Amino acid sequence: MTDPSAPDPGEADPGVLAEGVSAVLRHLVLLLRRTTAGQPVTSQQYAVLGSLEQGPRRMTELAEEHAVQLPTMTVQINRLEDAGLVARGADPADARVRTVELTGEGRARLLAVRRARIARLGQDLEALTERERETLAAALPVLAKLGRT
Repeated sequence: MTDPSAPDPGEADPGVLAEGVSAVLRHLVLLLRRTTAGQPVTSQQYAVLGSLEQGPRRMTELAEEHAVQLPTMTVQINRLEDAGLVARGADPADARVRTVELTGEGRARLLAVRRARIARLGQDLEALTERERETLAAALPVLAKLGRT
């Protein structure tokens, strides 16, 4: 049974592909979000934690990356700080600039969520045929390239 939202595999028109990729990604994102439904931390907040995984970041950078206004990001960071998942600091290059970084608890929670999501995806991937998994594996570099543009 084919997914009506998926484009025809032979269709290479960028507009048609964009619609199909958008629909498929939306469903995958919702699937991953359901994995952590009911948690005290929202999916958006987990995304912010993921943005901090490589080290401290400026609030303005986080707001830009997540396509929100600075006050919206400040609210999210305040909630994460209240939960003990992030800590604020100062930028060593400019003491006027505030940074945010993961705490040990924030890193642990982020890794636990990631493991749960990967386990869920792993179960779903097991239901695919070997050929379907090979096709998906072949598409990963192209999808990664799209994500870097």
